[in-house]
Amino acid sequence: MLELYSYYRSTASYRVRIALEIKKIPYLYRSVSKLRKGEPEFTAEYRKINPQKLVPTLIDGKAAITQSLAIVEYLEERYPQPTLLPLDTLARAYTRQIALLIGCDIHPLSIMRVRKYLTSAIGLNHTEKMNWYHHWLGEGLNALEDILINSGFCGSFCYGDKPTIADVFLVPQVYNAERFKYSLDPYPTIRKIHKSCICHPAFIAAQPHLQPDASEYSPEDEY
Repeated sequence: MLELYSYYRSTASYRVRIALEIKKIPYLYRSVSKLRKGEPEFTAEYRKINPQKLVPTLIDGKAAITQSLAIVEYLEERYPQPTLLPLDTLARAYTRQIALLIGCDIHPLSIMRVRKYLTSAIGLNHTEKMNWYHHWLGEGLNALEDILINSGFCGSFCYGDKPTIADVFLVPQVYNAERFKYSLDPYPTIRKIHKSCICHPAFIAAQPHLQPDASEYSPEDEY
């Protein structure tokens, strides 16, 4: 059985959980709370399978796969049905474009280690840090809203009426935006798609608060 090292509020882990649920792939959930608490023995062991000491990490037999996009693509190739990529070549590029916009342009500027660096090394206060986060999130979501509107592909989901890799990346980013009180009012298309997604059984099962490690952390903890 596959194993997934995950943190319940990690948006990257959230993506992989959604993909696993859509494809109905059973897996064992592995908590990394000891890593986040800095326990040296667990940290040393985890570093052997993921040198970045980040989540998610997917274990398949003797293989350890990191980076959410690589994991989702791996699952797509190994378990092709139901597919997360459209058959049409242009549509496949479109859904990958959305995943990359979120995973490479929005997400890296707002992750925990960046937010911590903004306060500990640069000296920003909480308000300044959130202004940083909101600015770069807005830049990305503004572009994404336009792409969705103008693509000609958009339906109930980012592509038509079934979830794809684009939705797998979109929903966790919306979760993060809501968590940090960023208004989604300017993005009716994103909100419409998100509403469709969160009614889907796979997206429901993957929600952060339903994960087995949610009780291991304080909900008041920003990180």
